[in-house]
Amino acid sequence: MTKTQRATHAPQLGVADRLLPLWILAAMGLGLAIAALLPEVGRFLQAFEIGSVSVPIAFGLLVMMYPVLAKVRYSDVRTVAGDKRLLWSSLVLNWLVGPALMFTLAWLLLPDLPEYRTGLIVVGLARCIAMVMIWNDLACGDREAAAFLVAINSVFQVVAFGALGWFYLQVLPAWLGLSTTSASFSFWAITASVLVFLGIPLATGYLSRRVGEAKRGREWYESVFLPRVSPFALYGLLFTIVLLFSLQGQQVIDHPVDVTSIALPLLAYFALMFAIGFLTGKAVGLPYARTSTLAFTAAGNNFELAIAVAVGTFGAASGEALAGIVGPLIEVPVLVGLVYVSLWLRGRIFPTSGTLAKHPAAHDTHPESIEAKELA
Repeated sequence: MTKTQRATHAPQLGVADRLLPLWILAAMGLGLAIAALLPEVGRFLQAFEIGSVSVPIAFGLLVMMYPVLAKVRYSDVRTVAGDKRLLWSSLVLNWLVGPALMFTLAWLLLPDLPEYRTGLIVVGLARCIAMVMIWNDLACGDREAAAFLVAINSVFQVVAFGALGWFYLQVLPAWLGLSTTSASFSFWAITASVLVFLGIPLATGYLSRRVGEAKRGREWYESVFLPRVSPFALYGLLFTIVLLFSLQGQQVIDHPVDVTSIALPLLAYFALMFAIGFLTGKAVGLPYARTSTLAFTAAGNNFELAIAVAVGTFGAASGEALAGIVGPLIEVPVLVGLVYVSLWLRGRIFPTSGTLAKHPAAHDTHPESIEAKELA
């Protein structure tokens, strides 16, 4: 394939998509500015919590995830469940490779910083169930597969998070002759994170499609309703990022050197997990859409849960909490960059992958996005 042919086959991003990194950087900058100049805003927002769940952040995530989950064709999800290659690859990557890789990187790169090391291990245990839907959509991944995998991750998160925390913080270090960390994780914090950050948008997305198609038909739902609600995915994403950095940004500002120390293993983790996920998908014979979904669900982390667990277990001023807070500071721009990497790889590794999606008209994240309308 010539360079000209590759350019023809490459997905073309709309104006809003091409500027997405700038919007996200601007949202992060605004949040940090609010944290530095108006700290009372952060204290005001912290007053709105139910247990370990921040109500404003939960609202932002609901607004962000609802359009994506409203686009899922739930009748097609059952076909995804039968894809054993995708299911087993995801389980191995998320619950064996991911935590083990973060444990290794934390010990290799932060051997003398036990609090930050523990915080990173907690981040590695919190598998992504929220923002991965946005990155997957932007990369033209399989939306039904993403919904299925985040649901599986949610179940495993509730069941396995505490046991894995005990293993990676106490059992494995003891076996290796390393120092151990004692921690007890709140079952409520884990369950609440899953129910709020996935359960609510999943239920509303499913109901809107069920009711909309029943009353007006699928054509109206996907050609009229979805384009109207799609822009709110971007609005919710930016709103959530501003809130996160408004609430937690002061700690980032107060510890710039420590943030750099924490950032290095995080950068390595996100890049390696994405690469491993992408190569695994290709190796087991998955098409591009599911390979991309596999890579992003493996690379992303549930930083909302990681922060809640770190704060609840070790305290808001702890190094463990700071490591959790730095998580989204690094994850958001890196995974946005990996969206572009995924789309670039698509035309080179999957040159005969055909259309971007089974139902491209419903794949837009916002009206200006044309990436899902392009044919390969």
